[in-house]
Amino acid sequence: MRYSDDKKQPLFMISVVSRMLGVHPQTLRLYEREGLITPHRTKRTRLYSQEDIEKIATILRLTRELGVNRSGVEIILRLKNRIEMFQKELEEMMNFLEEDIKKDFLERFKKI
Repeated sequence: MRYSDDKKQPLFMISVVSRMLGVHPQTLRLYEREGLITPHRTKRTRLYSQEDIEKIATILRLTRELGVNRSGVEIILRLKNRIEMFQKELEEMMNFLEEDIKKDFLERFKKI
């Protein structure tokens, strides 16, 4: 299992996350209602992953330290996700090009 997969594993209850981040559980529920976060839900329990905690920390930094309102936070998070998607696509393209260049080099080297 890769570390990035591990970060998606829902492990932390709302009380633990609220203590970790110094935020009231009601604030976490509000962020969920507003669609800023989506914790894993069982019947009556919210479970948060490390990825969720990092996202909440970003939200708190934007609102507390930078004074960004929730609408601004939503836009910033959406843009951040798009940038991450573009970076992943770029990495995939670079890997493809690298493999293609290696293949071309080996084919030319064999001819010598």
